[in-house]
Amino acid sequence: MKKSSTLTTTTSMPASPTLSAQTLSASKISLNSSRCGSAGSGCGSASGSMRSACQSPVRPGSGCVDAIKAKREEIEMDTLLEKAKFYTSVCLGTTAILSVFTFLFLIPFVVDPAISTIIADYDPVPVTCIVIDHIYAEGIKNCSWSSCREGCTSSLTKCHQLFVNYTRIPFSEWERNPRDLDTVNWDVSYTKFLINSEGCGYPPTTNCSIFARQYGFSHIGEPFPCFYSRAYPEVVIGRYSWENNLYHLILSLIIPNVLFAISIGVLSYWYCPCCEKACNKSSRVYAEKFPTKEDKLLCHSDEDDDMEY
Repeated sequence: MKKSSTLTTTTSMPASPTLSAQTLSASKISLNSSRCGSAGSGCGSASGSMRSACQSPVRPGSGCVDAIKAKREEIEMDTLLEKAKFYTSVCLGTTAILSVFTFLFLIPFVVDPAISTIIADYDPVPVTCIVIDHIYAEGIKNCSWSSCREGCTSSLTKCHQLFVNYTRIPFSEWERNPRDLDTVNWDVSYTKFLINSEGCGYPPTTNCSIFARQYGFSHIGEPFPCFYSRAYPEVVIGRYSWENNLYHLILSLIIPNVLFAISIGVLSYWYCPCCEKACNKSSRVYAEKFPTKEDKLLCHSDEDDDMEY
């Protein structure tokens, strides 16, 4: 009987170490879980969230997809803005170039005649004139000048040359009280008569055939209103308006130059680093950019508090 009990004991001994190892590992797991639970739910929640984030499938309504869509929309918006900036830059550059050429074109045709008209100082009140001679000539040699010319840069092959006498009596007064032409004391006699200050123009506003029929031929000796120059009394013209002259001069000076300045200004701000830095420069004084003593003390006190914590 003693031998059997001893055998039973020896046969049951190998199972005890295995059971104790399993029990030890289970106790360690329970101890770790109890520590994590005592420290707070942060450990479990963090691991759970990481697992759920990695294992859970991406749903269409999730925040990850919304972030990707927002990023794509932001990229598309940036691309659209870049395209708009490019085409706007092309338009601004074209506007600047056209403004320069337009201004150069307006100088001989609008600016120079307007300035010459201002310098001539025409009397705005029309006086009384009569045509005393009308010469029609053909050929460059015979047309040294012309009262009317269609095209200020064209060569003279046909010309109408009109000569007038004028008196400083206003034409409105002459109409109210006509005078005998033989008794009138003319201020200037046999002087050149021009359609305007330059003696030329462009259709349809300038038609030399109509001008010649209006003042010459059968209308010789008939009084009509004209404008004389107070700076050059021998210059007499048929068309003059101070308001229109000043209006065209201002438009021809302002519009091309303003368009050119705006175009170059915007392009310089976009593509010139120096201009962008100058525009975005801080308005603070140089000394204000450095911290004061109070700011330094406050900064050091905050650092000391952070060290204590």
